[in-house]
Amino acid sequence: MTRAVLSLGSNLGDRAAHLRSAVAALEPVLLAVSGVYETPPWGDTAQPPYLNAAVIARDEAATARDWLDRARSIEVAAGRERDPDRRFGPRTLDVDVIAVFAADGTPVVRDDPELTLPHPRAHLRAFVLRPWIDIEPHARLPGHGWLTDLLNAEPLATDVRALRPMPDLRIESA
Repeated sequence: MTRAVLSLGSNLGDRAAHLRSAVAALEPVLLAVSGVYETPPWGDTAQPPYLNAAVIARDEAATARDWLDRARSIEVAAGRERDPDRRFGPRTLDVDVIAVFAADGTPVVRDDPELTLPHPRAHLRAFVLRPWIDIEPHARLPGHGWLTDLLNAEPLATDVRALRPMPDLRIESA
């Protein structure tokens, strides 16, 4: 069994519907869904703002690679097209595998071209960590520490102020 933390983001089309489609696709293994935040684009600022959320899911048989395959499948279903010239460009749906934990809670560490765990830039992204803390307030990002510490230190402390909570926007299924 593995447990995964996944980050969801969308800034093209019906952003909320794209996030809802990701949550619906994960429904059989879903444990928790964060609140939604509107966030400025990261890495490539010439694009619309994102809606971001995080989920925690558990699967009795999934490997880390299975989580990546599931994430990519959900992106494709939402019409995600990857532009190699614009790595951090706009997208209908982005599903990133942030961290995977074994049944005993041990973090899965992996470093290969297709999947690095924990996510190599998660500790730099308030739009990933802030939603995660909604659903796991005492979480630690493996190799980087407590989410609260990361969010309260620069550069993320400044970035957190740019996130806009969307309390009336619900993406989990009824």
